Parts: sequence; structure tokens; C-alpha cells
Amino acid sequence: MEETQETQEVQETQEISSEVKEVTHKRRKKIESREDIATTQSEWKEHVIQIRRVTKVVKGGKKLSFRAIVIVGNKNGQVGVGCSKASEVITAIQKAVADGRKNLIDVRVFKTTIPHPITGRSGAGSVMLRPASQGTGVIAGGAVRAVLELAGIENILSKSLGSKSPLNAANATINALKSLRNFKEIAEKRGISLNNMLN
Repeated sequence: MEETQETQEVQETQEISSEVKEVTHKRRKKIESREDIATTQSEWKEHVIQIRRVTKVVKGGKKLSFRAIVIVGNKNGQVGVGCSKASEVITAIQKAVADGRKNLIDVRVFKTTIPHPITGRSGAGSVMLRPASQGTGVIAGGAVRAVLELAGIENILSKSLGSKSPLNAANATINALKSLRNFKEIAEKRGISLNNMLN
């Protein structure tokens, strides 16, 4: 009788320990998944450029809402511009961030600057971008600076012309960065080797 009781107790303790192991394993998985989500979210940086109160004239009068413009980037060659409206500021920012992540572009960065001079246009605004030597920094302001910094460019010269709208400036900068080509692509297009083109 005593031996059977002992064996039963041993089996019960083993079952309990196995259950505890399963629970701890599940908890570890949950914690790891949460950490993974946190790390993926922390990779992306957000910069709110402008929040404006806008009105829409409807049949019953005027409908008030807020428009947010947000730049989203990982400082590693990916950046996007998001613009959205909502009845509350926080909701507008969240929608703009989601819109920016949908419209991400890959930026061709050469060392810490851009490969060649380029001009981007959006609406009545245009932005000129020029490569700069090491230590120059980001010579830009407003929306252009936010886009370039979140794209991971450290040395660049820029000039914004025409429209002073932050949305136009940001879209013009995105247009310029999207049109960049690296030396290898240009050499392949011309049908010559990279060394011959650089010489």
C-alpha cells in the first residue's frame, strides 16, 4: 500500500512539474513575442511635421476635423510620408503613421550622402538635393530635414524652392530620393563597366 501511494505521489509531482514547465514555456513565448513586437516598433521613428484644423462645408454647416502630416523612417534607407484627417488629433496622427508605412520608399545612400545631385518636384514646390562631404551635416529645414534624417542621410545640401507648404516640400523630397540611381545601375544602363564610368 505504501509503495502504491508513493508511486502515485511521484506521478502526481511529475504531472504537476510538466504542467508548470508548459505554462512557463508559454509565458516565455508570449514575452519573446512581445519583445519582438517592441523591437520592430522601435525600429521605426516618427516625426510629426504639421497638425492643422481644417473645415469642410456640408449641407448642415461646417464639419471640423484635423489633418496630420507625419514622416516615418528607420534611419536605414527607408522613409515615407503619411497624411490623414480625423475628428481627433491622436486619431489623425495614428492614421497618418499607418499611411506613411504603406508608402515607404528605399533610398540609395552612398556612404553618408546621396550618389548624385537631383531635383524633386511636387505641385508648385521643388527641392534641390546635392551631395556633401563628410562632416557637413544635414543642411535643410522643416519637412525636408525630417525626411532626410529619417532616411539615414547624414551629409547633404538642400534648397527648397516655390511652394512653402510642408506637404509639398516633403513629397518633393520623397520624389527626389525615389529618382536616385547608384553608380552600378547607371553603368549597366550605359553598357560599360563601373571602373570605366568612374574614370
